[in-house]
Amino acid sequence: MNAQNNGMPDAFRVLRQTVAAATFGLATLAALGPEVAHSQTIKIGVPVPLSGSSANAGTDIVNGAKLAAAKINAAGGVLGKQVELVPEDDACDAQTAVQAAQKLVDAGVVAVAGGYCSSAALPELTTFHRSGIPYVLDASTNPKLTEMGYDNVFRTIGRDDQQGPFAASFIKNSLHAKRAAVIDDNTTYSKGLAQNTVDALKKGGVEVVYADSITPGQMDYSPTLTKVASLKPDVIYYTGYFSEAGLLVKEARQLGLKMTLMGGDATNDPTLMKTAGPAADGMIITTSPLAQFLSGAHSYVDDYTKAYGQGPGPYSVYEYDAVAVTAKAIADAKSADPKAIIAALHKIKDYAGLTGTIGFDPKGDRSRAVYITIIVRNDQFAAYQRQDAGGHWVAMK
Repeated sequence: MNAQNNGMPDAFRVLRQTVAAATFGLATLAALGPEVAHSQTIKIGVPVPLSGSSANAGTDIVNGAKLAAAKINAAGGVLGKQVELVPEDDACDAQTAVQAAQKLVDAGVVAVAGGYCSSAALPELTTFHRSGIPYVLDASTNPKLTEMGYDNVFRTIGRDDQQGPFAASFIKNSLHAKRAAVIDDNTTYSKGLAQNTVDALKKGGVEVVYADSITPGQMDYSPTLTKVASLKPDVIYYTGYFSEAGLLVKEARQLGLKMTLMGGDATNDPTLMKTAGPAADGMIITTSPLAQFLSGAHSYVDDYTKAYGQGPGPYSVYEYDAVAVTAKAIADAKSADPKAIIAALHKIKDYAGLTGTIGFDPKGDRSRAVYITIIVRNDQFAAYQRQDAGGHWVAMK
């Protein structure tokens, strides 16, 4: 589907090879570090929302982590020890996130792989940096996370100042829109993506007729939509989360709005269709590729569906890669000391993950992040368009 996936080996086989190499001759107490040497497992924290409106997304991420840990442990673990996941609920709330991060530190995790809401990931990162623990983010996309000068943060996903220009290009060059409205939900992630999109739209010559916030959790957004409709945009791009997106889409169609409706990568959850119903049909979403659209993740989709009775959500496969690349770093470092893991993560440049080739730039961002557009058709997400090597918009197969 994307250039970075061409010729990519089976990521499950690569993970088994990585773990096998890690366990061969490396299980010495000296390599493990003083605290881990006395532990029977290597603990990896997973901070995600397990309560509140984003709980389903958090559970999906934990499920992805469980599949990765199961593969690692079935192959013998890392450094001769089993990987133990330690999920912790951050509720997508900054204050709760601080407490969740400290609980993980106190639990003795040597690394952390997770994150969903950037507003929670930011305070978590500060706690983990203070404790010298690496944090590999699977879904938190706000640029601030890797612009704080911390050496312990990494991402298996792109960032909003990449997605914003991508969305703006689609709006201008694929939709050929002249006027756009951008709505955010006043959260750290949403406002960041909205601003990056607005800036790129203006730079590209698209008139932004509306750019403002809604309040999450409200039951009626018709006043906002009525105001937006009066400004006659060709497209509305919502950068908030799926829970509000579903209601916005439903009410927009009930009000008779005919313009194209779009969402950012926090709207790419099946709950969107459950809330919006048939009104969601035709909605276009900018997102990192979902598992079902990744050539290297077909087995993962099957395994996830078999294990949990439904297909994976949007970020579980990026969490799988976050856990897998953390295990590789521990193996490469020949140590479960957090400082050694951080150093090893910085050296990773071409790990063959399920989501494509993973490498980290000096800030910890993924070197080759990819975005696509998907569309809601018949109550399901379908592949829509991507940019080719020349920047042209082409249909996805």
